[in-house]
Amino acid sequence: MVDLYQPNTEPGSFRRLCGGNQDEEEMESCVEIAPLAGLDDAFALRDSKNRAAGTLRFTGDELRAAGLTV
Repeated sequence: MVDLYQPNTEPGSFRRLCGGNQDEEEMESCVEIAPLAGLDDAFALRDSKNRAAGTLRFTGDELRAAGLTV
């Protein structure tokens, strides 16, 4: 099993994923996702409004099981 939190698995460029309502006035909840360097089908997720809170890391299979398209 691969450790997704090992020191050399830094996230690449993040892109934003949002729910159905894209109206900024509705305070849409969004996350940002980035592939993990050096690992196949592994990603870091973070809160788009609180990036300093850090990241959670998941395999692509875990994200797809939760309904996210990666």
